[in-house]
Amino acid sequence: MKILSNEELALVLDKEIFRLISECADKLGIECYVVGGYVRDLFLERPSNDIDVVVVGSGIQMASELKNKLGRKAHLSVFRNFGTAQVKFRDMEIEFVGARKESYSHDSRKPVVENGTLEDDQNRRDFTINAMAVCLNNERFGELVDPFDGIYDLEDGIVATPLDPDITFSDDPLRMLRCIRFATQLNFQIEDETYKALGRNAGRIKIVSGERIKDELNKIILSKHPSIGFDYLQRTGLLNLILPELAALDIVDTRAGKAHKNNFYHTLEVLENVCGKSDNLWLRWASLLHDVGKTRSKRWDNLAGWTFHNHNIVGEKMVPVIFRRLALPLDSKMKYVQKLVGLHMRPIVIADEVVTDSAVRRLMNDAGDDIDDLMTLCEADITSKNEVRKKQFIENFRIVREKLTDLRERDYKRLLQPCIDGHEIMKMFDLGQCREVGMLKQALKDAVLDNRVANEREPLMQLLMEKAKSMGLV
Repeated sequence: MKILSNEELALVLDKEIFRLISECADKLGIECYVVGGYVRDLFLERPSNDIDVVVVGSGIQMASELKNKLGRKAHLSVFRNFGTAQVKFRDMEIEFVGARKESYSHDSRKPVVENGTLEDDQNRRDFTINAMAVCLNNERFGELVDPFDGIYDLEDGIVATPLDPDITFSDDPLRMLRCIRFATQLNFQIEDETYKALGRNAGRIKIVSGERIKDELNKIILSKHPSIGFDYLQRTGLLNLILPELAALDIVDTRAGKAHKNNFYHTLEVLENVCGKSDNLWLRWASLLHDVGKTRSKRWDNLAGWTFHNHNIVGEKMVPVIFRRLALPLDSKMKYVQKLVGLHMRPIVIADEVVTDSAVRRLMNDAGDDIDDLMTLCEADITSKNEVRKKQFIENFRIVREKLTDLRERDYKRLLQPCIDGHEIMKMFDLGQCREVGMLKQALKDAVLDNRVANEREPLMQLLMEKAKSMGLV
């Protein structure tokens, strides 16, 4: 992070787009500020092309004026119902909105909106680090307006609300997920009173749509260390309301002196392991849901202790229910997650026994193109504290990987090597080892590789006879 003075902010913002916005604001005689995430990211030295601009007046009028200045290279979108407008120019998106104040009813996230001052607009912001504004008017260009000391919260790594957090979260419960998302993405701590308010207001999340919840969960999952966010969600009670199947794993039962591991924190460990290897959102979802079937499949056996037989099959059936509730896609992405959840025990079983070609080939057939992702998930699932057993699993998985590579090569050769070989060609045409045999073999091979002829005996035999005839061998 870098603390910037007003003079330094003016230098950082001394770009064509901000100077043009400044000219438009002064021409219209209205106050104009860049606000929110763009300002926050200036101090965090993070790149951003999404620019939010607040004007004390009409945001639509301001956007229209900028569009006229930029000409045909810019695209203007107006959203009159919301009083906002967007200008797209090159790789930038600039959102314009008039300063406003809001009031909420208890059963809705949609506020009653009135025109307001910059102070009103900053009061309605979700967090202090998002409530900072920098003036773009020429006379005050680069001046920071920071009534809630967001700059110090940025410096201290804290997420806090500008006003009473109970009111902030009750008014718009989605802000609770945004709070946890920012803490996760930025690796910040949640301020104590703000954190307590999350627990007190968790029940309000019920009025938020699955679509909006899904968007925040995806951003948490795609962060560098998503386990931070899911730990916050669990400890505040939010997870039990939005993903109860996962929250239910946070339990350790003991019987006859035998306890099973905490499968919730095991899941977070697996998720972190996967994140270290892949940024595939759906592979991360598969790692998050890979053990959700354990709560429903848990049984006590007097000899074996706690068992979770077929938890992968149970979990596979739970995936569509979860995806539907959270408005996640029900297409091939869901089926991919289902497949990985359902198959995640197979490589472990193979690795725990003698690794045979037939078992690996069956696994390849069932996993298809997702075999490498399945192996990544299974390797991430090795969280045993028994170092000897852990090393054995890692070594066995290495063997499975090697067999996968070997079988792919062998199957590739088997599929692409013509089924009529040189020995048969020599016998058919009564030839010894000679150039003509090589030419006939190459003709068949080229036809198969170019996919001109199926690698089947009858069409290859027809091609062989035609080629032999053209060479005067028939």
